[in-house]
Amino acid sequence: MGDLIYTALQSLDGYVADEQGEFGWAKPGEQVHAFVNDLTRPIGTHLFGRRMYGVMAVWERPEELPGMTEAMRDFAALWRTTDKVVYSRTLDSVSTERTRLEREFDADAVRALKQSSERDLAIGGPELAASAFRADLVDELQIFVVPAIVGGGTESLPAGVRLDLELVEERRFDNGTAYLRYRTR
Repeated sequence: MGDLIYTALQSLDGYVADEQGEFGWAKPGEQVHAFVNDLTRPIGTHLFGRRMYGVMAVWERPEELPGMTEAMRDFAALWRTTDKVVYSRTLDSVSTERTRLEREFDADAVRALKQSSERDLAIGGPELAASAFRADLVDELQIFVVPAIVGGGTESLPAGVRLDLELVEERRFDNGTAYLRYRTR
């Protein structure tokens, strides 16, 4: 059985994007990116909402990304070898390999996917993750707190959800980013 893991790079005040929808302030340095890659290796399936999928789909064609680093190349390879499920009512099709499109988030279907999976699953994007939190599907949170306060925007965690968590790992990076890994109780 696979765990469902929510990972977010967020500002100190809890946002994954600012009020203009920008998230460049959260761009990971090489050290953080390599660490994220290591967290991604056990993932067999990524679950994305439409917007997060749009952001992540660039990893299908890494040669088009400027300033390619070794960690970026490694992540692109990881991306291309994992399965992806995109939840969207508006997309007509998906543009990446190993990707299927679902029209609705179905908590029972995700629960069955977790049960049948030999590898962990990752959920990306705060709106989709909120549905998983509300359905009590999230087993782990991997939060990267970036040394920035953005004052508003897209919140990393859903309102109206109560969870007791156990801190199981923490790490500080050279660029001031802090990693906090929690298990749900």
